[in-house]
Amino acid sequence: MPISYDKLWKLLIDKKMNRTELKDAAGLSSNVIAKMGKCETISMDSMLKICKALGCDISDMVEVLSDDNGGEGDMK
Repeated sequence: MPISYDKLWKLLIDKKMNRTELKDAAGLSSNVIAKMGKCETISMDSMLKICKALGCDISDMVEVLSDDNGGEGDMK
């Protein structure tokens, strides 16, 4: 299932952080940041590290996209 980290990138802009600062604050590897840049899945452990570093919830940073149109989707 396709995912998008656009919410995370917008959150970083709001917090005036860049990806390198996120990597350092959350204790992530460059590989994890690169995977997110390519909209690939990352481990739940990495997601939780980001949430802790930014004081946010997983739903504040990732969105599941619908398979059929590749656009933003709802899981309702």
